[in-house]
Formats: sequence, C-alpha cells, structure tokens
Amino acid sequence: MARRNLVCTGGIIIARRFARVSFQLPASSPQLRNGAADLPRILFVLIATLALSTQQSQVPAPVGTHTELGLAGYAKVLCSAVFVSNRDATEAATNSAYWFMPRDEASKVTWNVDKDQKSVTASLGDTKREAKFYGDQGCIIHPQDHDGIYFTPVPVKTRLPDAAAQPWPMGDAPSHAPLPEGLDAARVAKAVDLAFADPEALTAGMVVVYKGQIVAERYMPGITKDTQLESWSMGKSLTATLFALLVKEGVYKIDDPVPVPEWRAPGDPRGAIRIVDLLHMSSGLRFIAGQDPDYTPDKGYPDHTLIYTGAIDAFKHSMTRPLQFPPNTEGRYRNSDPLMVGWLVKQAVSKRGEEYLTYPQRALFDKVGIRRQVPETDPYGNFLLSGYDYGTPRNWARLGLLYLQDGLWQGQRLLPEGWSRFVSTPAPAWKTPVYGGLFWVNGDGAWPIPKTSYFMNGAGGQRVVIIPAHDLVVVRMGHHRGDRAGMNALKAALAELLAAVPKAQTLRN
Repeated sequence: MARRNLVCTGGIIIARRFARVSFQLPASSPQLRNGAADLPRILFVLIATLALSTQQSQVPAPVGTHTELGLAGYAKVLCSAVFVSNRDATEAATNSAYWFMPRDEASKVTWNVDKDQKSVTASLGDTKREAKFYGDQGCIIHPQDHDGIYFTPVPVKTRLPDAAAQPWPMGDAPSHAPLPEGLDAARVAKAVDLAFADPEALTAGMVVVYKGQIVAERYMPGITKDTQLESWSMGKSLTATLFALLVKEGVYKIDDPVPVPEWRAPGDPRGAIRIVDLLHMSSGLRFIAGQDPDYTPDKGYPDHTLIYTGAIDAFKHSMTRPLQFPPNTEGRYRNSDPLMVGWLVKQAVSKRGEEYLTYPQRALFDKVGIRRQVPETDPYGNFLLSGYDYGTPRNWARLGLLYLQDGLWQGQRLLPEGWSRFVSTPAPAWKTPVYGGLFWVNGDGAWPIPKTSYFMNGAGGQRVVIIPAHDLVVVRMGHHRGDRAGMNALKAALAELLAAVPKAQTLRN
C-alpha cells in the first residue's frame, strides 16, 4: 500500500498519497470566506484531484536542460528577428534573443544564420538547437529528435487593396485632415520625445491615436511603419479578440464549461472550469510560472516558458495539466489559460471545415485594415499567441481603436456589444485589480492614466494603452533589453499626453 500522510488544506484534513499532489486552496479564496456552505464543493474538488493525480502523473513531460531549452528559444527569437522583422542579427542577438538563456550563459552563446535555408542555429559548447522560417507562420523551433515540423505551412494572403490606396484606419495613405480640436500639438510632440529620450529604452516605435486619427508617430532608425516587431503577450489580447468573434456568432458563451472531453468526464475537477475562468486567467490549472509568488527553482523548468522553448504541442500540454486551485479562486498569470482559449478557436474553426491558419487574417485583420501580421505556431501548427506574434505599431493601434470603439468598426459591429467592458473589468479572483479578460487593467492606479484605462501588455515593453476617458490609444513597442527603461519613458510620455489631450465628452465603454 502506498505511504499516506495527512494534509490540512484550507482547514480540511484529507489523506493523500505522499509527494504526489500539490493542491493549494488560497486563504483569500471565496470558498473559505463563505464557510461551511462550500465545504462539499471543496471536498469534491480536492478528492477528485487526488483521484486524477495518478492519471496526470502518467502524462509524459518534455525533457531538456535549461541550456538546451534556452538555446531553442534563443534560436527562435533570433530567427524571427532576422526573417520576420528584418533586423540585424548581431543587434537582435544582443537586444532580444538572449532572454531565454540562463543569465550566466547568455553571453557565451554562438549562433549562425543560414540565409539560404532561412534558419538559425544557436550553440553553447556541443549543444545546438535550430529554428527555421516557415513563411507566414514565422519561425518555428525544430524538436530535438525531428528535423522539421509536424504540419504543412499555409500561405496567408490579404484581400485588401494596397494600403497606400486607402486612408487610415483601413489603409496608410497620408492624411491631410487638421488635428482634432482641443489637442495641444506641442505637448504631444514632447510626449513622443520623452518616449524616445533614453537610448537605453530601445523604443522601436510609437503611435498615438486621438479621436480615431493618428496624431503622432515615430520609429527608431532601421524600423518603419511596416516592420513586424516582437509583440509577445499582446498576443493574449489578440486571442481574446479572435475568440470574441466566435462569441458574437453564438458559437461559444463565456459562462459555459470548457468543452474539453477529458475535463467533462465524471469526477474530473477540471469540469468546473468555465471559459470565463480561462479569459480571467483564473482556471486553477497547475501550470508552473516563474512569476508565481511561490515559485522556487526546485519546481523545475516552468510550464509557462516550456511552451515557447520545448517544441511541444502547447495546446495538449496545457490541456493535460491537473488542477492546483479551484477555478475562479486564484488569479495567476499563466500561459495555459490563453492557450486553451486559442484551442477553443481552433476547434470551432476546424469543425466548420475552415482553414485555421488563415482564420485571423480573413475573420479579423482584413476587417480592420491589417494586411500582414505574423502569428507564429508550435511545431504542430497551433498558434502560440500567448507570446509568439509579430505586428507593426499601426496594426496594434488598429486593434486598440477597435476596443476603444467597443468593437465597432466603421459602422459594423465586429465584437459583441460590451466586450470592451468585459475585458477591461478586473477579474474577481485576482487579489489586486490589475487583470481583466486577457487584458491588463489600471485598477490599482500604477500607471499615470485613469483607472478606467486598460492595455495589451507584452514582455520587453510592448503596450497598447486604451484610454477611453480621453478617446486615446497609445502604442509603444521596443526591443526586449530596453524593457525597464522603456516603461519609465512610457510613463513619462503618458503623463504628458494626458495634459495634451482633453477628456472625452462621452465614454465609449
């Protein structure tokens, strides 16, 4: 008989298999606050989790040292920088690709760019990893035991005419319209100067949209309005947007349970996870992340990072994680939840017999004037929109404008009515009001903008800031190494912008 011990969790004593399950009920959870009335549910979730643990322990975990996995991420980021963004390889290695490597190894990596094969190999000693450019699916890491990928890439074509032939926001033709009334142009210019003032910020591009009109725009040398830049977790907000299209069509309702067949099996506690819990990053799935408040290195390589560097089926990996917390009791920033929302998108699109890899372009991008965006995939053809996505500042400004207008675009409703309000409302399971529906929110007032503001947020200082109180969208993008200095510069710029722009007469959402 397996050794057992007694564990007291949330005031309940239960038996568990020794060292098999780590299930935590946070002291601040609604279940504990509600007292004995919720004890049956707590017991059900805990006991079901114990029963599930043996099954979950049989799911093979991808292996690889931190060095091997870090080199895979290094090769991929450098590959995308060179072949998607057209950046100089040495500059990109210094300012972006280093990120996944252990700090004491990053400067020791050597790399080779093969322009004929459109691939990048990153090496440290005898350890090598490779990523290759696959056209409109961007760069993809090759698994260690497979020289290639497991799906057939698909070309993605826009149906829109040349951008130069259409005015903003559907195109890029120069506008000769006067600036909106009440705008202080001198202060707007000063705000943009502040965003670019510190060279250590590595600000690559900035676009300011006021009352739907571009009123300021600037790029660093070597970057243009057409450069596809690393966007990282702003792709989570893009996932929410693609999913919203299906909600509007009636394909999904956010309060429904997540329709994963394995989760719906009797006794599986994951059956309690609703779609809205995924959107709120409150599913409770055990998905280790380096930013977890209780993360320690002995927990192993974080799942949150593994989906980027492991060359695995990211949807399957997310789907097979057990519960750590009861759903909607603990807000944790973990890639599992937006990836599962992405899985829902793939399921719906594929079920209709449509091409999944072209869905974002035809269903969303063509509708809002985006002719090219590069959402990248894992080796199995699943969009890794938790962070592997490339877009221009103008592309992201269009998406920000769509939200500022509550999902309306030139008179046509693209997103469900009230969707902007949903994503910008603080999620109930988060202890501080900083996260909404795959968007960050300024509920704690940490940014020098109204608390009603919300934003798409990506690593390395990528932001789309939506400020309904001032009818304003601000996009700031930069190279990863400049993150901290870049955010200080952006805060200074935003404070100046708010002084330059009058308050909106009517809030849109």
